[in-house]
Amino acid sequence: MDIRISKESDVPLRQQVAEQIVLLIATEKLKPGTPIPSVRELARRLKIHHNTVSHAYAELVRRTWLVRKPGSNLVVRSPRSVFAVRGRATAPDLDDLMNQTIAAARERGFTLQELRDKIRERMIAEPPDHLLVVEQEPGLRRLLEQELRETLGLATGGCSREELLLNPGRAIGALLVVPHYALTDVEPLGPRDRPAVPLVFSLADEHVERIRKLKQPSVVAVVSVSESFRTAAQSLLAPATRRLHTLMGVAWPLESPNAVRAADIVFSDSIAFRELKGPKCFQYHLISPASIEDVRGTLKGLRRRELPASKPPRLSGAADRRPA
Repeated sequence: MDIRISKESDVPLRQQVAEQIVLLIATEKLKPGTPIPSVRELARRLKIHHNTVSHAYAELVRRTWLVRKPGSNLVVRSPRSVFAVRGRATAPDLDDLMNQTIAAARERGFTLQELRDKIRERMIAEPPDHLLVVEQEPGLRRLLEQELRETLGLATGGCSREELLLNPGRAIGALLVVPHYALTDVEPLGPRDRPAVPLVFSLADEHVERIRKLKQPSVVAVVSVSESFRTAAQSLLAPATRRLHTLMGVAWPLESPNAVRAADIVFSDSIAFRELKGPKCFQYHLISPASIEDVRGTLKGLRRRELPASKPPRLSGAADRRPA
């Protein structure tokens, strides 16, 4: 597990450790189920106090990045975990459940209008004409929406898992896209025959190298609409800044036009970059190029499966059930 910290940085050591582990998971350097070094082992390797590592691990457990298996060290959360709501796991076989519900409702004399909301869920299986980003943090969600919209030229919206669960109609006509570490939490909420597409984040090697090439003491700013983006970027860049440079995170939109004027180099997300363009401003593309191509390829494949307009699918009867 490659973690590099700077004891001379203003960023707390436990934050540097925690956010670099998050980055390793988000970029698939740490796979689900991978054991994490013990507190004392990592503390010894990084030459820091074991309480610092313990606090970092506790924070990652609280945020569900790591889980503890009985009789073993912490591990990266398993892909077999299922998003639970109020202690109940979401049913993965929603189509079968809907067929049973429709039949039972008709036997009891319910009208089609009363079943309208449930029938709308069946429409989710139609070929997508837009993307739906499912992410918990609003700022990060906006950022993912913007990058997908810019690179694919397709209408893109977003919501949280809870919003999608409460209103499944949001997925009608949409291809769900989600950060890969939350994929198993979201998949049960969508149609069986159209799995959500996982997004893997890009590495920041070029930005780290850009900082290392700075010869004079400099101010480095990270500007983003996403708090988690700013926090992770600061922790990732901290070892490169050392005591020579000053690193600061700046929320977008700026509270003042002068907020980044003193910065010698600015790393901005795709939203802020549209207005901060300049010789000292560099754009950080969050989504990896490979993930963009995965979304593009999935869309093409789903559209090739579209049924002819002259043969629309019927909504009643078990014989009309689409194959999983």
